[in-house]
Amino acid sequence: MAAPKIVLSPSLMCADLLNLSDAVKALEEIGVDALHIDLIDSAFSPSMPLGLETIKQLRKATNLPFDIHIMSMNNEWFIQQVLEIGVQRVSFHYETSLHPDRLVNLIKKHNVEVGVALNPATSLTSLDYLLPSLDYVLLMLINPGFAGDKNETQVPYAIEKVRNLREKICGIDSGAAIQVDGRVSFASIPGLIAAGANNLVLGSTGLFIKGATLADNKTQLDRYVREGLAQSGGQQ
Repeated sequence: MAAPKIVLSPSLMCADLLNLSDAVKALEEIGVDALHIDLIDSAFSPSMPLGLETIKQLRKATNLPFDIHIMSMNNEWFIQQVLEIGVQRVSFHYETSLHPDRLVNLIKKHNVEVGVALNPATSLTSLDYLLPSLDYVLLMLINPGFAGDKNETQVPYAIEKVRNLREKICGIDSGAAIQVDGRVSFASIPGLIAAGANNLVLGSTGLFIKGATLADNKTQLDRYVREGLAQSGGQQ
C-alpha cells in the first residue's frame, strides 16, 4: 500500500520577496505541491506580505496550485478577488465570518477547494456544522501574522488539537485534510503528522531555514515526513 500523501505547501511570505519569480521556480524544481499565499488586510493582523496584484502576476509565472489563506475582516470581498485570479484552494477565518456557510458555498460554486482557518485558541466545536462541507481545516499553531516574532513558539496544545480534529473528522467519515501553519519545524513535523496533519505550511523553521539550500532543506524535510508517517503507522 502506498504511503499517505503529505502535502507540502511552502509559505511565499518566507521566500525571497525581492525575487519572487526566481523563488517560485526554485520551489518548482525541488518538487513542492502548492504555494501557500497569505492574504492579509492589516486589520486582522499587522502584516501585509503580498497583495492581490502580486498574486495576479505570480499566477502567470507558475502552474503550481495556489493555496490562499485569507486573514481579513472582509472575507467575501477577498474571496471574490482571488476566485477571479484562478486559485485552487481558499481558506478564511471562522473568527471573522458572520455567515461562514455562505462563504463555503461561494467558493464551492467555483470548483475550488474550501477550508476554514482557526486561530490557536478557537475551539474545534466551531466546526460542528461546517465540517461536512469542508475540504480541509487550517489550524494556526501560532497567532497569525506574528511569525516575525522569533520568540513566539508553537502553542503547547498543538499536537492535542490536531489529534482531536483528526478524531472529529474520522467520527463523521469526512475526507477533510488537516493543514497546519506556524512554526512547522523539522522537530515538530513527525509529531504533527503522527497526530493526523497531512498538509504542512512550511516557513522559516522548515523549508526556508537559513544557512542551507532549498534542496538540502527539502531532503531533511522528506526524512522527517517519513518519520512522522512511520509513527502514525501509515494511517492518515
